[in-house]
Amino acid sequence: MSPRPVGVDLFLYERELREKGHRFVVGIDEAGRGPLAGPVVAAAVIFDLEALPSLPGVYDSKALTPRQRFVLYEKIHECALAIGVGSVENTEIDRINIYRATQKAMLQALQQAKFPYDGVLIDAMPLSLSCPVFPLVKGDQRSFVIAAASIIAKVERDKIMDMLHEEYPVYGWKNNRGYPTKTHREAIVRYGLSPYHRRSFDCYGKSIQDKCPPDKTHAGSRDTVSQIPPGGEDNW
Repeated sequence: MSPRPVGVDLFLYERELREKGHRFVVGIDEAGRGPLAGPVVAAAVIFDLEALPSLPGVYDSKALTPRQRFVLYEKIHECALAIGVGSVENTEIDRINIYRATQKAMLQALQQAKFPYDGVLIDAMPLSLSCPVFPLVKGDQRSFVIAAASIIAKVERDKIMDMLHEEYPVYGWKNNRGYPTKTHREAIVRYGLSPYHRRSFDCYGKSIQDKCPPDKTHAGSRDTVSQIPPGGEDNW
């Protein structure tokens, strides 16, 4: 069953752009603006508006199960003209802020998607490009090409967080993906910060004023502790 609400026309903006003479349009979205740890990842997916595929399950990646995302990830790769992925690490996020880091990841993704395009549909993020850019608020719920990009970005970032989890298992990143869940914050308080935490974010929570104390930095590696204590986590 598709997570897309009944009555939602996910091809409305694509049809409008085609009527205006656009054909090769990029959908751009990101994953990972809100987590306390890990990179922000963006994806650019280019489709031919005259031959858009029929993929009924495509929608906002947050509304999909991990299995649904993976299946659609494979199908999108099969039918897209080109796909690019960009990633900006936590240290760069701290240096330039998450907004600029997200823009940088999106531009990287565009550069990696090596196919000529004449329009960009993007999820609520203005970009300065030589072709028309159409930002849509909640674009991953309103546009097919943006929703496709949201799925690619989410799956790619999850792969990264799975690898980081192997290095620092105490934070439960395989389940929480770095988001500020209760058990993630508890692990930060107990073990300190990893090298992948974003120092510019409120890592410890507002209830603890001395956030990110340097004496606790890098205390949570596999070398010092074995596994996060049992407890439920949301599967982000």
